Amino acid sequence: MTGKIQVGYLVSYDYEMLKISLPTIYNHADTVFLAIDINRNTWNGGNFTIKDCFFKWLRDFDVDKKVVLYEDCFYIKGLTTMQCEIRERKMLSEKMGIGNWLIQIDCDEYFVDFKKFVKDLRKYNFYIENPLKKPIQIAAFWLILYKYTPDGILYVDQPAKAIFATNNPQYVGGRRIKGQVIYTNNIVLHESLSRTEEELRFKFENWGHNTDINNDFLKKWIKVNQNNYKEYSDFYYIEPERWKKLDYFPTKDMNKIKEIVEISKSLNISKKRLLFRNFGQWFKFSFK
Repeated sequence: MTGKIQVGYLVSYDYEMLKISLPTIYNHADTVFLAIDINRNTWNGGNFTIKDCFFKWLRDFDVDKKVVLYEDCFYIKGLTTMQCEIRERKMLSEKMGIGNWLIQIDCDEYFVDFKKFVKDLRKYNFYIENPLKKPIQIAAFWLILYKYTPDGILYVDQPAKAIFATNNPQYVGGRRIKGQVIYTNNIVLHESLSRTEEELRFKFENWGHNTDINNDFLKKWIKVNQNNYKEYSDFYYIEPERWKKLDYFPTKDMNKIKEIVEISKSLNISKKRLLFRNFGQWFKFSFK
């Protein structure tokens, strides 16, 4: 079969979340690359540590010997956090090997059905036979987990598009390239914001969007709970109106949440919506 399914993770301060994410993709990946800054620097020049017990867990988990540790210097003084992110993603993809499907996942992202995502990717294998001819990017949809409550998790009620795979890793922002997007009906739980206040403040200082956060976001995040979330609106951390409403999962068990998502019509992407989005992208790039 043409090309491999190569999965790469950027591993940093939220490495413990990899214990949830890695099992969701492991069986259907050919190789899994973990990119870790050799000096344990964040993109903002901060520091993090990874406990030895994590690497022991990783060795025990990796029964098929698929995991490759890739350590390098990913923080460069003088670059912005986003420039450091783009640089690391390019370096990681080059390590994974052009001519394969290059899938990048963050530690706080959990595929509901990675087997299906791989099956959808394989429909477009002709793009990796000559990756320099036409850059392409494959999207799934995030379900943003917003905040833990005593009994469950608040989440953004509408899935949001997110890029996960490409044939040509010329990234211009995060995982995005300048190329046609192909949308697929795949959901990824994204635990981007559902952390402790301390963890969230550290993330905001050190991730690629550290200069973009709106000033009111954290105040609202602190106030919102499972009893009052319907009283608020506009929750996005950059442009608040992009996330209009929250909803609520009455459980913290990720497996149970996946089951809820799989049977929910409102949390899956309709064929009509996919057709409309993919036709628009095809039309836009057909004349370039």
